[in-house]
Amino acid sequence: MNKVFSNHIGKIMEVYVDDMLIKTQSEETLLTDLVQVFDTIRKHDMRLNPAKCTFAVEAGKFLGFMLTQRGIEANPNKCQAILNMKSPTCVKEVQQLNGRLTALSIFLAGSAIRSLPFYATLRKGKNFEWITECEQAFRDFKEFLGQPPILSRPREGEPLILYLAVGSQAIASALIREDEGGQQPVYFISKALQRSEMNYQKIEKFAYALILASRRLRPYFQAHTIKVRTNQPIKEILQKTDLAGRILQWAIELSEFDLQYEARTAIKSQYLADFIAEFTDTTEIPIEWNIYVDGSLNKTRSGAGVIIESNQGTHLELSLKFRFSASNNQAKYEALLTGLKLVREVGAQKLNIYSDSQVITSQITGSYQAKDPTMKKYLDKTKEQLGQLREYRICHIPREQNARADALSKLASTKPGGNNRSLIQEILQNPSISEEEKILAITGRDQGWMTPIINYLKTEALPTDEKEAKRLKREAQYYTIVNNTLYKREILTPLLKCVPTSNTKEVFEEVHNGICGNHLGAQALTKKVLRAGFYWPTLQKKATKFVKACPPCQKHANFHIAPPEKLISVTSPWPFAKWGLDLLGPFPQGSGQVKFLIVGVDYFTKWIEAEPLANATAQRSRKFLYRNIITRFGIPYSITTDNGTQFTDAGFRKLVADLNIKHQFTSVEHPQANGQAEAANKVILAGLKRRLQEVKVAWAKELPQVLWAYRTTPHSTTNESHFD
Repeated sequence: MNKVFSNHIGKIMEVYVDDMLIKTQSEETLLTDLVQVFDTIRKHDMRLNPAKCTFAVEAGKFLGFMLTQRGIEANPNKCQAILNMKSPTCVKEVQQLNGRLTALSIFLAGSAIRSLPFYATLRKGKNFEWITECEQAFRDFKEFLGQPPILSRPREGEPLILYLAVGSQAIASALIREDEGGQQPVYFISKALQRSEMNYQKIEKFAYALILASRRLRPYFQAHTIKVRTNQPIKEILQKTDLAGRILQWAIELSEFDLQYEARTAIKSQYLADFIAEFTDTTEIPIEWNIYVDGSLNKTRSGAGVIIESNQGTHLELSLKFRFSASNNQAKYEALLTGLKLVREVGAQKLNIYSDSQVITSQITGSYQAKDPTMKKYLDKTKEQLGQLREYRICHIPREQNARADALSKLASTKPGGNNRSLIQEILQNPSISEEEKILAITGRDQGWMTPIINYLKTEALPTDEKEAKRLKREAQYYTIVNNTLYKREILTPLLKCVPTSNTKEVFEEVHNGICGNHLGAQALTKKVLRAGFYWPTLQKKATKFVKACPPCQKHANFHIAPPEKLISVTSPWPFAKWGLDLLGPFPQGSGQVKFLIVGVDYFTKWIEAEPLANATAQRSRKFLYRNIITRFGIPYSITTDNGTQFTDAGFRKLVADLNIKHQFTSVEHPQANGQAEAANKVILAGLKRRLQEVKVAWAKELPQVLWAYRTTPHSTTNESHFD
């Protein structure tokens, strides 16, 4: 049916299986719309049942709901069926009640929390018991369905408002619209939590309620701006830099929608007031944090101590040592700034600050002025950090009450009791107010592609073009600013540092032919740049262009020649069980008179071991096998070599036999039988050629860099490096 009426659905028709609804805004266009639909019906030889057809009506039933000019109303027959029910006397009747309530769930604010007594009864199975809580919930539903709400129809382009509520066992959301008449409900959603979901933290439950609403109400989220009204810091949590797991997946999933977060205001609808009140959790105790700071100064060095405590038993101690000169008051400011940074990372909003410095506390409260330029910088920096907290209080305390922080500032060793204690020692190289410019730091200068994203994240500035504004808001969800530097967020990898266009060549130079570079191809180069922690939008395109412009890459590029027949894979049962060994050379004599290279490769992981040799003797081969393979990766099941005297020697065979290693030889003049070793040889030779250019005697010196580059490069088939 969707295929037959594809040209009409969403315009003049709505179709679900065999139920069809023809809609129009005015009577004048009704006949024209009917003609179009009937032409399509005749074209596909369809037949309609006249007894089930109704025309030119202002209201009607569709998919079990009553559609009127006022909005979507609950089916009176379904409501009456519940009103006429008697209190259930068995499990089957409770199941019938739940089924009927589910059919009307979009009209029931927080139906899941009200239905929890019914779910508990069903879990008892044969031990059926209709308790007082069940009867009260049953009566509440009847009272509510006596006059159910009318769901309003949103107007095109108008913003919608989403309220979230969570409880210990259920979550819910209410989508509403505001007009002159107040707040009108659009849709209600609720869900009873599974056992594992009940263990979520409260803020995670709020985020889960938001993601659940976005999935069930996707058409509304795609067509409208959604204003999320809540007093919970959902926005801050979803934009944290250290997200992982489900929270990060939710943040990425929500990034496609136009979401705005607002503080909850007064509720103007009785339905919403009941909805919020039903889920209000009065048992939770807000987390309150205390910071004790102190600094010390002697003839040779200065330091600071920080103690952070919460009312839930968390205890963190930090001892700071400075590599720069600082006065006693400056050391105390450093301790305070470090403590504020730590509590912000744990999401603290209510904070008590204690210090025995009258100068520091009075400057922050405004009782004293900071005349010294350095102290003024510290004061401004501190006020900037405090401004990001919801509530804070700073108190001056006597020195004896701040003894522990004072001891930490002097690097003392006294320790308080408690199991949730953690002691950290840290060295600060530069003052917190240092104005040194960091590499690739975000500054006021133009950053190319980064500028619009930075401006939006900092000031929510948007382009004048509506399409560009929507695109920017969607893309900005994938980025965050840390210490004035722009980063891109990924699901499975750490934050990626965003690189301005002017700095991309430096990154390519280091990754492509730096200390661990191996003149990689465009695809491998792109992956390695990402693994190194850098990102820009045109990375793949610029990598291709960079490789094409690299002379060594073009001069020593591999020619891919298809084999004359299908290759036969030689498999290995587990890592480091089967190794292939081979000798390369002679090379130009390098330092240490080396001119040969012995290579070993694992058939399972493709890990390569290689070592330069002065002489290709059996003794050197035995030493390489024992030292580089057996003592590092264990005794292998088998090794494959050619018939060279270095591997057929009696001493080499004795070592293999004593360790019960199966020794396999390739056919004479048929190196393909040890193809994995030959492939490893090709990788090493190609890497050496690209790095050496004309200085071929330095091949032994460059060998470790070639191996390093190979081991750290993601493989095209697994997208993982050999180190992984």
